[in-house]
Amino acid sequence: MTDPRDAAAPGLPSNVPAECDLLGAILYDTGLMERLPDRLRGAHFFEPFHQRLFDAITEAVTAGRSVSPSLLADTFATDPAFPDFGGAAYLFGLLDKAPAARVAIDCARSIIDLATRRDLVRIADQISAEALDPDKPALDHVAAAENALFTLAESGEQASAVFAFSDAVDGAMEMIEAAFKRDGKLSGLATDLIDLDQKIGGLHPSDLLILAGRPSMGKTALATNIGFNVARAYRFETDPDAPHGRRTTAGGRVMFSSLEMSKEQLAQRILADASGVSSDKMRKGYITREDFGRIREARDLIRSIPLHIDETGGIHIAKLCARVRRQHRREGLDLLIVDYLQLCTTGDGRGQRNRTQEVSEITGALKALAKELGIPIIALSQLSRQVESRDDKRPMLSDLRESGSIEQDADCVMFVYRESYYLGRSEPKPGSAAHLEWTEAMTLAHGQAEVIVGKQRHGPIGTVRLSFDDNTTRFGNLARQTDYEAQGGRFSYGGGE
Repeated sequence: MTDPRDAAAPGLPSNVPAECDLLGAILYDTGLMERLPDRLRGAHFFEPFHQRLFDAITEAVTAGRSVSPSLLADTFATDPAFPDFGGAAYLFGLLDKAPAARVAIDCARSIIDLATRRDLVRIADQISAEALDPDKPALDHVAAAENALFTLAESGEQASAVFAFSDAVDGAMEMIEAAFKRDGKLSGLATDLIDLDQKIGGLHPSDLLILAGRPSMGKTALATNIGFNVARAYRFETDPDAPHGRRTTAGGRVMFSSLEMSKEQLAQRILADASGVSSDKMRKGYITREDFGRIREARDLIRSIPLHIDETGGIHIAKLCARVRRQHRREGLDLLIVDYLQLCTTGDGRGQRNRTQEVSEITGALKALAKELGIPIIALSQLSRQVESRDDKRPMLSDLRESGSIEQDADCVMFVYRESYYLGRSEPKPGSAAHLEWTEAMTLAHGQAEVIVGKQRHGPIGTVRLSFDDNTTRFGNLARQTDYEAQGGRFSYGGGE
C-alpha cells in the first residue's frame, strides 16, 4: 500500500499530504470542526476517497455521533477504494500522524485555495474548447465565461440554492428587526420620497421594480432623483466579514445604466437636482455667478458619492449583467437602475424573434440578477400609445409594452403620470368659459405628479402624489398637514433638501 502523502498529482494543483494532515487532526479532535472555514466542503479535497471521508466525518459530527477509526472502518467497509488505501490501518495512520490544530487550519485554507485553482483550470479549458464552436456567437461565449468566473469568485454560494426554512425565517426576522430600528420603519433602501417609501416600504433587496411612463412624463428624472438620493445617503461601517470590508448602514452604492442618454446629459440632470439650478439654463448658459457657484458645490458633492454611470447604448442583456456583476465585485453595489429595458438587446440578430419573447428574456435576466446579487433593480419601461387614445390618460398594467412578461417578472410596477403635461397641450381659446376652467385645472395640477403603484407583491397598490419642478426635473415630497403643524403653522417641503 502506497501512502497518499507521497503521491504527486500531475497537471492539477493539489496537496494530498495536507488533506491527510487535516483529516488526521479532525480524527484526533472533532472539536476542530468548529474552527475550520465555513466554506470547506468534501468536494474541495483532491483525493476522491478523502472527499467521502470528510463528508462522513462531517455528517457524524453534525448528528452528534462519535467519530473514531474503528467506527469509520465500519462505515467504509463497502467502499471499493477503502482496501486499496489499507483499510482501518490507514485511518489509524492518519490519527497517529495528526499535526497541531493551527497547522490543520492552515491545511484547510490551502485545500480550499487549491480546489479553487483546479476549478479555474477547468473553466479555462471549457472556455477554450467552447470558443471554437462557430455556431455560437462570441458574445455568448464571453457572457458564459464571465458568469462562470463570477460564480467561482463567489465560492459557489449560488449553487447552494436549497436552504432550511429556519434559515429563511431568520433572514426575514433580520429584515423586520432592521425595519423596526430604522427611521421610517423601512425594510428596504429609502428613496427619500416619504409617501412613496411608505407605500412600497423602500426598495427591497432581490426585487425587480418597473418604472413606466409615456415620453416626457419624467420617469428618467424620477429614477435619477432616487439614485442620487440613495447614493447621497450612503453610510457604512467597517466590517471585516462584509464584502470590501464595509457594511452598508444607510443609503447605498448605485449604478445607473443609461442606454438612452450620455453620461454628460445624465450628470447635468443630477447637477440640476442637487443645485436647484434649471437644467435648461445650464444648457443655454443663462446662469448667474451665484448659480455657477451652486453648481460647483453640487459637483463637489456628487464627486464624493458612490454613483456610477454606464452609458453604453443598445447593450446585450448578457453583457449588461456581466458589467453589473463586475461592478458589484469591484466596488460593491446596492441599487441598479436601467434606463430603459426596451433598449436592451438579446439574441445574435441572425433570426427573427418575437419582441415579447425578447423582453421576457430581458426581464427574466434582470430578475435573476437582482436575486443573485441581493439588490433591488429599477428598470424603466415605455408605455404603448393606446394611453393617448383614452380620455383618462392615467396608465394601467395593460399599457406596458410587451406587458405580459414585464408584469409577470416584476415585483412592483409603478407609473409616472403628470396631469399638467396633457392639460398644457389642450389649452382652449383664451377668453372662453372653457379656458377659465382650464386655468383652474392647470393651477391645481401645476407642480404635482403622481406615481401609480399598479402592482406590488409586498403591499397594497394605489397612487402617491409628489411635487415636481419642471426647471430642475426634481421630484420631491408634497407639504403635509403634519409638517404644517410641526412648523407652527408654516409648511415645510421635503424632497432631499
